[in-house]
Amino acid sequence: MRYLTFALTKGRLASKTLDMLEKLGITCDEMKDKNSRKLIFTNEELGLRFFLAKGPDVPTYVEYGAADIGVVGKDTIIEEGRKVHEVLDLGFGKCRMCVCGHEETAEKLQHHELIRVATKYPNIAKDYFYNKKHQTVEIIKLNGSIELAPIVGLSEVIVDIVETGSTLKENGLVVLEEVCPLSARMIVNPVSMRMENDRIKELITNLRNLLREE
Repeated sequence: MRYLTFALTKGRLASKTLDMLEKLGITCDEMKDKNSRKLIFTNEELGLRFFLAKGPDVPTYVEYGAADIGVVGKDTIIEEGRKVHEVLDLGFGKCRMCVCGHEETAEKLQHHELIRVATKYPNIAKDYFYNKKHQTVEIIKLNGSIELAPIVGLSEVIVDIVETGSTLKENGLVVLEEVCPLSARMIVNPVSMRMENDRIKELITNLRNLLREE
């Protein structure tokens, strides 16, 4: 039996995923050792391997078949645009991708004015403004605190993930428009889906049943 390999997003998504899998009897004790320097963790009995990766890398590992299955945020799936099958909404890590800015900027969105948009997610922003709103914008990619951009005048609005909105509020910004809802999703490599169909399908079915019960 070949290994079925999981790429999990480091941090909260990985620990939530492992909690879910544990409820199905899929455990990986090696991963609980906080001092371990191992990069790949194995459950020999079940023929499973796990490794942790940064969010944007997870769809890459899955597309190229280095991982059969990945768990990653919907934002990353859209932004990276990799050739993977999205098979399940795991229901945790819920938040929204939103257009935010000062309240008075709302008008510029209504009138389709040429504005600057700062974001960590240029592809999502581009798709939203160009294809859904048909508004021409200048997109500026940033890596750090996006909220800073409208405050210092770099951009009129930002496109960013909003969980509670408290950071926005503290900085005098509001949600102006919602782009899409987000949560953790399970993705599968298309070839693995064919080759390991039974094992993967069984896992998806069990997870789906678990989600129904919760």
